[in-house]
Amino acid sequence: QVQLVESGGGLVQPGGSLRLSCAASGFTLDHYTIGWFRQPPGKEREGVSSISSSALMTKYADSVKGRFTISRNNTKNTVFLQMNNLKPEDSAVYYCAAVPSADAIATLQEWVYDYWGQGTQVTVSS
Repeated sequence: QVQLVESGGGLVQPGGSLRLSCAASGFTLDHYTIGWFRQPPGKEREGVSSISSSALMTKYADSVKGRFTISRNNTKNTVFLQMNNLKPEDSAVYYCAAVPSADAIATLQEWVYDYWGQGTQVTVSS
């Protein structure tokens, strides 16, 4: 059974950090582009970051550039999203998604992704 499971969300104060993990089961992530998306309350889901299968390419939404870093460890079948200097507007349910792809492809277009996790809540509040 193909499954993506996010973890690492929680409540953090503004300026704090969190590290989200996206673990895959039922398949290996070696040949998959991975994306992180988020959906704030009452808003549409938006792309946050993406990483190509061998990490040669990464992409970030303008709103998180310089604060978030995406990485992957294919031997652990896991992708990470390090989030620093968090702001209240970063509060959302964060999802990871996967799509099989050739290397050097990173995209924030959610319609291309085949597999999605169930999401993890991130709340930034004092």
